[in-house]
Amino acid sequence: MSKIFKRILELIENKQLLISSHGYDELSDEGILVREVLGSLGEAKVVEDYPDYWKGPCVLTLQKDPTGNPIHVVWGIPKDKSFPAVLVTAYRPDPRKWSEDFLRRLR
Repeated sequence: MSKIFKRILELIENKQLLISSHGYDELSDEGILVREVLGSLGEAKVVEDYPDYWKGPCVLTLQKDPTGNPIHVVWGIPKDKSFPAVLVTAYRPDPRKWSEDFLRRLR
């Protein structure tokens, strides 16, 4: 498991969570509920790890909604901080741009 994602899970477990304005907008636009995202964290798979991202370390995860449809969620930790976990964005991945399992970008 990604070190970044492990830390994000610890922060969420300790209720140190923030949803960015962009994250709220994307959740609303995509019809995704926060409880669906948080409820599927246990089965989340890290798709991409960005330890050196300029805004702070982050990860792209594959999660599922209650009907089993894929959701990509970007989680991060602010640069030079140790908390909170931030839900940066969430969206329903376009199957034309991702492998069948939604774990690899198609080039």
